[in-house]
Amino acid sequence: MRKPTLAQQVLSQLTLLAVGLFVCLPIWGLIYMAFDGSFKGWPNEFRLWPKELTFSVIQQVWEKPAQSLSFIGLLRNSLLVSGGAAVLCVLCGLSMAYAFAQFRFPGRALGLWVLLLGAMLPPIALMTPLYLLLTALQLRTTQLGLVLVYASFAMPFCVWNMRAAFQAVPNELEEAALLEGAGHFTVFWRVTLPLAAPAIAVAALVAFLTGYTEFAFGWLFVSKGDQVTLAMAVSGMLTSLGLANAWSNVAALALLMSVPVVGLCLVLQRYLLKAYLVAD
Repeated sequence: MRKPTLAQQVLSQLTLLAVGLFVCLPIWGLIYMAFDGSFKGWPNEFRLWPKELTFSVIQQVWEKPAQSLSFIGLLRNSLLVSGGAAVLCVLCGLSMAYAFAQFRFPGRALGLWVLLLGAMLPPIALMTPLYLLLTALQLRTTQLGLVLVYASFAMPFCVWNMRAAFQAVPNELEEAALLEGAGHFTVFWRVTLPLAAPAIAVAALVAFLTGYTEFAFGWLFVSKGDQVTLAMAVSGMLTSLGLANAWSNVAALALLMSVPVVGLCLVLQRYLLKAYLVAD
């Protein structure tokens, strides 16, 4: 392979620097707005440091963001809904993905394309059918109904992603385990599942983020104040405070809201890195 010239190296580094600034500057803007006590009205300038450093906005959002619940209460609801959707997607998606990857049965190709079609449909197109279905099941105003909604959105991606991981597992390993006397479930649990763990972690993370950041369906399927999630609180804050006066509060709530996601990514970073290396 030919070694890149000095001009090519400089151009690559400048490109990476521009991409890094494009990603990091909005994040820094979010941080300084959350800690700037002088921030009033619409943002009309970018600052490298808060003009009046204060923790009062963070404290206000922590105690009472925009609903009757504290931040901890909203976080509990978000983790319950998004975590439930992630667990449901993984548990149901594992069996579906493994069946699509390892077995041949009538309607297999049609089922895969139906899942793919479901992934391409905009969620708003499913609002009315889901509303009628959950109303008939008497689950529309419950958090369980919201878990089912978010799980249905993430399920197609989870199944396709885990199916590709199961297909990548060498058949020789499973056949060798079967020859040693292991049953099909033991082979799946002890051989196939550990090798597909990176793809399962990615699927769980995507399902979690789907429920953690969505708010439009939350307002449709939740009618009680004690069931409001963090994403719904951000939307409600814009309504209650007004768009011109909510920037610091929204920035503070978004900053606090990102902490659990960062923590989850740190916990799963080993699996996410393996998934990236395998895809690469």
